[in-house]
Amino acid sequence: MDENVAAALCYIPIVGLIFLLVEPYNKNKNIKFHAFQSLFYCIAWIAVGIVLGIFSGIMLGVGMFGFWLLINRLVELALFVGLVIMAVKAYQGSRFVMPIIGPIAEKQAG
Repeated sequence: MDENVAAALCYIPIVGLIFLLVEPYNKNKNIKFHAFQSLFYCIAWIAVGIVLGIFSGIMLGVGMFGFWLLINRLVELALFVGLVIMAVKAYQGSRFVMPIIGPIAEKQAG
């Protein structure tokens, strides 16, 4: 498999985790970077989802749940678009380093 295809596939969460464990791919620094960045991005996505869920409960009590649901969906769409952009950039062979998680992923990839 080409390196750029493997790097783009890393942005499918389970596939990225598999690439960190499978032999020829876990030796490649570029693929490891994209796998770690995808993994950290998905962890951040889960954390954002938890925070949004807490605020949804608060907004339900206040009576602004419809507005908050719209905000929630827009945030989820933005997170998905970010994941797609990173996958496309990886396929093109360039590194799109996310602001906070990118340097951590570079450090983990070696």
